[in-house]
Amino acid sequence: MKPRALKIGSVTIGGFEPAFILGPCVIESEKFVRRMARKIDEICTAENASFIFKASYDKANRSSVHSFRGIGAREGCEILASIGRELKIPVTTDVHSPAEAEMAGELVDLLQIPAFLCRQTDLLRAAAETGRAVNVKKGQFLAPWEIKNIAEKLEHFGARQFMFTERGTTFGYNNLVADMRSLAWIREAGYRVIFDATHSVQRPGGAGDVTSGDGVLAPLLARAAMAAGCDGVFMEVHENPARALSDGSNQIPVKNLPKILRVLKAVHAAVS
Repeated sequence: MKPRALKIGSVTIGGFEPAFILGPCVIESEKFVRRMARKIDEICTAENASFIFKASYDKANRSSVHSFRGIGAREGCEILASIGRELKIPVTTDVHSPAEAEMAGELVDLLQIPAFLCRQTDLLRAAAETGRAVNVKKGQFLAPWEIKNIAEKLEHFGARQFMFTERGTTFGYNNLVADMRSLAWIREAGYRVIFDATHSVQRPGGAGDVTSGDGVLAPLLARAAMAAGCDGVFMEVHENPARALSDGSNQIPVKNLPKILRVLKAVHAAVS
C-alpha cells in the first residue's frame, strides 16, 4: 500500500524532495533557540531544503535527576510558535502527557510522541484529537511491524495525518542498532517514515549519569537511510555540541549542516 503524502505547513512529507526535521535537542534559552532557528533557516534556504524546526521544552527522560530538562511546556511552545510565525516555518516538539498534547496542539504544527511513550493510548488519543499532525518515534523495544497497532489507535481517535520515525533498536547494553530494513517495512505497511540519524547513534546511559554517543556517524546513517528510501531525516543540530546541555555527543555542528544537506539531497535524487 502506497502511503499518502503529508502536508505540514510548507513542508511535504513524501513529496518529490526529502523533508528534514532539524533543531537543537532542547530549548536551552529563548535567545539560544531563536539564534539556532535563524541559522538553520538560512542554511536550508540556501540549500533549497524544506524543514520543520524542532526543539524540546522538556527532556523528561534524562539519565540523571541532575540533568538539565528545559524551560517548561507553555513557555517553550509559545517560543516555538513565535519562531514559526517569524520565519514562516512549521515547528515541532515532544509532548509527554494528554494535558501537554492539548496545550501544544494550540501552538505547534507537529506533535511528536517520544519513543518510550509511543504506545501510551491516552497520549495518542490526546494528540490525535488536537487535529494536528503527529510524529510517533518508534520505541527502541518495538519491531517495525508493531507500529500497526499504534497506527490503528491514531486512526480510531481521528488522526488524519501521522507518520513514524525510526530511531534505532536496543542492541545490548548502552547501544542501539539502526536496521535499514525497518524503513522499507514501515513504508510497505502504508506509512510515511522519517529516519532519526542523531538518536540512532546514542549510547543511552553509556557515560553513567549521561548519555554518550557517536555523533560523527550520524551523517553516515542518514545517507544510508536516504538510500534505503525514507521520506526524510531528523537530525539534532547545535552551534557547539561540546557545550550542549543535552545529548551533546550526538548532535551535529551547525557548520557541517550545508554539506550534509547537499549530500542527502543528492542521494535522494539518485534513488528516486
